[in-house]
Amino acid sequence: MDPYDSKILQLLSQNARMKWADLAASIGLSAPAAAERVSRLMDQGVIKHFSTIVDPESVGCDLAAFVAVSLERPEHRGKFLALIEKLAEVQECHHIAGDDDYLLKVRCRNTKDLDRVVSHEIKSLPGIIRTKTTIVMDTIKESTEVALQSHKFSS
Repeated sequence: MDPYDSKILQLLSQNARMKWADLAASIGLSAPAAAERVSRLMDQGVIKHFSTIVDPESVGCDLAAFVAVSLERPEHRGKFLALIEKLAEVQECHHIAGDDDYLLKVRCRNTKDLDRVVSHEIKSLPGIIRTKTTIVMDTIKESTEVALQSHKFSS
């Protein structure tokens, strides 16, 4: 990845609907060259997909929570992950190190909805030995951008 690609990723992370001409002008290439680079980044899997970021509160999902999940044994992983894939309320699922096995980011309408997801959906699976839920009071920063300036920290 060269500096052009890095700049393309930075600009598209901020505005994925940017016109090819504007993208090209920002990086100093022609519009077809910029479009070709974006296409190549997509083919390489660097750009996974383009999506719309919806404000959760504006559509009634006022509650955010993080749920740590511990499995009894690794053989329970398949059914757990299959359920997580189906649950629209689970925005993120991370396999983590430490006392727990997974950390989920969950968005729901309210605490009753969260209780349904945690108590009736997740905890009903065999092999779930523990969950720990942390309710978000306020979000200060939430981003989909990836820090590309790794040179900032090199000595």
